[in-house]
Formats: sequence, structure tokens, C-alpha cells
Amino acid sequence: MKKVLYVPLDDRPVNLDDVIVQGRAAGIHVIVPQAGDVENRLDTKADAEGNTLVNTYEPIFGNKQNIRQFILDHISSVDGFIISTDMLAYGGLIGSRRFRTSGGGAYPDYDPDTTQLLNVIREIKKACPHKPVYVLDTIMRLATTVFVEGLTQSAYDEARAFAQQPRAAASDFEAILEGYDITPDGTHFGTPVHFDKEQYYNARRHKFKSNYYILDQLVRTGAIDFLAVGVDDSYTQGVQANEIAFLEAYVNANLGGCGGQNPDRVVILPDADGLGHSLMGRMASHLHRCGFKPRYAVEYFGPDGSTIVNPYEYMSVHDNIRHHVDMIGGRFVASGPCDVKIVAVTSADQAAAAVTHLEDNDKRHVPTVVIDFVGGGASDERVTQALLGSYSTGGLLGYSGWNTAGNKIGLSLGMAQSRYVFLATEKRPPSLDAAVNAHGSLLFKRFLKDYFYKKITIAEVRTYSRAHALYTNVPYADQNMLLFNSPEDYQVVTQLLRDRMQANTSTLSEKNAFLGGKSRSIRQMKPFGWSYSTYSSAKLDYDNPEFIWKRAFEITLNPSVTLKPC
Repeated sequence: MKKVLYVPLDDRPVNLDDVIVQGRAAGIHVIVPQAGDVENRLDTKADAEGNTLVNTYEPIFGNKQNIRQFILDHISSVDGFIISTDMLAYGGLIGSRRFRTSGGGAYPDYDPDTTQLLNVIREIKKACPHKPVYVLDTIMRLATTVFVEGLTQSAYDEARAFAQQPRAAASDFEAILEGYDITPDGTHFGTPVHFDKEQYYNARRHKFKSNYYILDQLVRTGAIDFLAVGVDDSYTQGVQANEIAFLEAYVNANLGGCGGQNPDRVVILPDADGLGHSLMGRMASHLHRCGFKPRYAVEYFGPDGSTIVNPYEYMSVHDNIRHHVDMIGGRFVASGPCDVKIVAVTSADQAAAAVTHLEDNDKRHVPTVVIDFVGGGASDERVTQALLGSYSTGGLLGYSGWNTAGNKIGLSLGMAQSRYVFLATEKRPPSLDAAVNAHGSLLFKRFLKDYFYKKITIAEVRTYSRAHALYTNVPYADQNMLLFNSPEDYQVVTQLLRDRMQANTSTLSEKNAFLGGKSRSIRQMKPFGWSYSTYSSAKLDYDNPEFIWKRAFEITLNPSVTLKPC
């Protein structure tokens, strides 16, 4: 079994647990740091006066030096590397956007501590020049992080609106750093009420210097084989626009890019939490099929993706799909034969037609991915019920309805790519059996989380948490329930979560897509035909679901599905 070292963006399940299972579904053993070294948490302490919250503090970030040492300790024992620079250099995604009193010194020597951490990537390539080194980086998002180092929901709302405002155009690196507060007419922005804009700008300056350093000092010199840059929480205009344009221009001028992208070296697009999945897909292709690029085609059921821009993104859905296909190591085709078909559902009215197309693909042995763009941050009910009513859904190579458009694309296409290249190459029965169980478990989880939790159960959790808030000035207690609800009420919502997810697991199991009918998953793709495994059992340990970040938005959820060869 191939081994891949993986440093995640943070320890949320979408960035850690799910990528490990995705690797297992592709015959890859994913080696990750100690749990405590990648742990990220919102503020863990609070001060109050009576029933009024005064302040929150003491978040938890990853241990950067331990991450660096973890990488060094495993250089010789793994077959490839997927590394988040946010975790390596900042202790995780939320650490990478912490407010700062200084934006660092002059580039490239802007922060010796940060560059010393980033330079461990050079050491990998020097020691093992032929091992693939893939890196995920992010452009700092617009908004602050709620309840990290005292920042409130009001600060988040104000910062996002503030950062969405157009800035004066700038193409020079130093001009961008100094121009964050300059409007298109040359004046300065006003003073925000709920956050310090200079500390916010300093955070941007430091992170943007790191973005540039990674491209200029590590990708250009060959230390990084492929870089995935995700623009986290973006907009069609605003404080990120000059940063994105600068990095795209650098790719064109120095890294052989066109349109700001080079599918063989660096791709920049709106996503963050899907990058680990995408790069695991690319890694599987490299390790199993020496970089073979499967052809992907998309068919829309509803409005064409070129007309849709997600509220948290700057790119159309169609362009985001195309560039994600490049990122995972595939090849997008607009017409003609394809190896994998993407079914993009953009209207609930077209759910039945999408399922008919899926079933036809199943009959014709066309591997298929489904992405639900209808439901916003969760799967849409009509789309989900149509999918769960079909036996063919259990055979999908990838599926997601979770969060932003970029997240959905990255999760589903990453799943599909890693699974496809494994199915087309693996022949050993024990490996095929273990992998199909992992894939079935991950596909089952996507429906269990994306719909049954994010669409249904989360509403109950939020309602209870908010109704039992300890503080009158905290309207959304579910954003940090360990601080804003009593220990007794936290236990109530935890038990509510576990009871509901047991019931949801049972309900999902009975659907045609899984154990309720003739559903099956692809076990192996052979030149002369496919073999299958049928869904046999599904279970979820009662105490497995929990609020890993102590907020309703995130839950740990690890169902276990078993399939049997037909």
C-alpha cells in the first residue's frame, strides 16, 4: 500500500478524517501528525458580567515546530507529500488570519520564523527529488473569524462588508501591500467600529507575503511539484482582487501559465476545505497511474454553470469546475468521449432528470459524480430524495452538497479522481475489498452529513442552543456552545445530536441508494467489464458524533459501511 504524508488545513473532519478515508478508498495509507499538533479551536475561555458576555479568549492553534519535525521524521518512509502551508507556517487556517501588530519586514526576508518553517519543503525535495510534493495554500479570506481572540459576530459582519468594497487597482507587489486602505478615487476608508483595520491589514500583508514566497521561492525553484491555491471566502471585487490578479500574473510570467493557471504546476480558484480532497485525487493519479489524466465532462440540470457565481466566490461555477478538474489531475472536455461524467444539479425541478441520466450512465458503465448546487450550504431536499430513491446512487464515484460551490466541487471531484484511478489499476482482492468499504463509508457519510445533519438536525441543535444562551448579548450561542451554553445544556445538545444521527443512519440505510434495495458500488474496473460489491451493513457508533469545534457547524461523523462482492 502506498503511503502519503498529509498535513491538513486544520482538524475539522472535512480536512482530516474524510481525506484519510478518501485515501483508504484509493489504496493509500495516509500518515498524519499527532492529533494535538493539528488541533484548532475557537476561544476556550470567556469573561462575563452577570448575563452579559464581555470577552472571549484563548483559542488553540496547531504546533508549527512539531509539524515541521513530523515532516522531517517521515521524509524517507512515504511515497508522497500533501502539505498545508497554513498549518505548517501558521498553525492552521484560523491562525493564518490572526490579527497582527506588524505585517512583517521587507520581502523576501519578511519573517525568518515563517520562512524557516516553509523551507522544510525545500528539504523534502532535496532529500527525495523524485517524490511528489503537493502543497495547498490559501489567500486570506475577507472576514475575520468569529470568537477567536475576542472577535465577535459583529466584527465578522462588518469586516466582510468592509473587505468587499473595491480598492484602487494596483499590480506592483509593494503597492498592493500599501494600498489595502485606498479607495478607487484615492481616498481612505473610514474606521470600523468592531475591529482594528490596521491589524487586519497587517494580517493580510503577512499572509500575502507568504503566498508570494511559496510561488516565487518554492514553486519556481522546483521545491513544490504542484501548488493548489484556494481563495477562501471571496467576492467578485474587494480587498482580495489585487492579490489574486498579482498571483495569476506571476503564474503567467514565471510559471508557464495561461489565464493565471498552469494545470501542471499551480491552480488558483475559490475553495479552501476541498483542497485536501483535490490533492489526494491528484496524488492517487500520480501514484497509481503515473499522472494519467482522465477526461471529465459536465452536464447541467438547471441553469448553466457559466451563469452562476456563488455569494462567497469570484468565479462562475463552470470555471470553478474546469479548474478543479485541472487541480485533481484530470482533463476537462467540452464534448466528445469522457472517462468520468459530472452531473451538476442547479435546479431542484431537474432532480428527476438528473437521476435518469445517472441511471443511464450506470447502465452504460460511465463513472459518475453528482454535485448538488441547489441547496446552498447543505443538500437540497428534493435533489437528495430523488438521489436516494435510485439504486444507481450507491455506485457514484463522488458526491457532495456541502457548503460553498468550491467546497462541493473539490470534495466530490477529489473523491472521484482518487477512486477512479484505483479502480482501473488495482487487482488484489483484499485491497479491493478494503477500498470499497472505505468508499462506501465516505459516500454514505456525505448524505448523512450534507443532508440529514446540515439540512435537518442542525436546525434542532441551533434552536435549542440559542434558546438556552447564557448571555443576552450573544444571539448565536451555537457558534461556541461550550462557552455560551451551560454544561448541562451542552450535554443536552450532544445527546440530541447522537440520538438524531442514530435515527438518521437507520433512515438513510433503508433508502434504495444503500441497503434498501439492489444498490451496489463499483469494486473493480476491468477492460472486459466491471465487478461490483453490494451494500451489506451500515452503523454509526452512538458516541461518535460530537461537536469537534464546540459549534453546531462542525461535527465529527464516521459511519462504517460494509459491502460484499457480488
